[in-house]
Amino acid sequence: MQEWYNALSSFEQVFWGIALIASVFMVIVLVTTFLGGDTDGIEGDVDAEIEGDTGISFQFFSFKNLVAFFTIFGWSGISFLDAGMSKGIVVLLAALCGLAMMFVMAFLLYQMRKMTSSGTLQMKNAIGQIGSVYLTIGANRSRIGKVQITVQGALRELEALTDENEDLTTNTVVQVKEVTANGILIVSLTK
Repeated sequence: MQEWYNALSSFEQVFWGIALIASVFMVIVLVTTFLGGDTDGIEGDVDAEIEGDTGISFQFFSFKNLVAFFTIFGWSGISFLDAGMSKGIVVLLAALCGLAMMFVMAFLLYQMRKMTSSGTLQMKNAIGQIGSVYLTIGANRSRIGKVQITVQGALRELEALTDENEDLTTNTVVQVKEVTANGILIVSLTK
């Protein structure tokens, strides 16, 4: 093994060193990600993003992306060298391949982070949803009842009032028109 490595030019040794070291880090990153040790997105003030409801920002420069860059940079550089390309072209093409991998990784991580949710019920998301009356709702907001409605992907039982002139009885199909300041749904018959 030592003889093989010593037979390489210093330029090839650099690419092999980058490829092997980055590959070891890539394996570690993959193993920790699959085992739940994913902490790549904790680099900033996460509370500020959540409280401001700005979502999770697109992170191009992260540890995972840099590891991916150097892994692809090293292995593609070795491949281009084996193809007989000049040193300048090898560095340029390897860097482009590494950057392309960084874009792919950043995009995938961004898409995966978008799939997570805090689980906090946002009552405004109920507006426009259709559900059914679970407990009778009094006419003209005279008595609070309950509706079963799907909000944020989960079936929920929520308090409701109506402006209709008649009581809305169990199993009546209704649509949410608005939400009061204290979180009670205002529903009406569907048309």
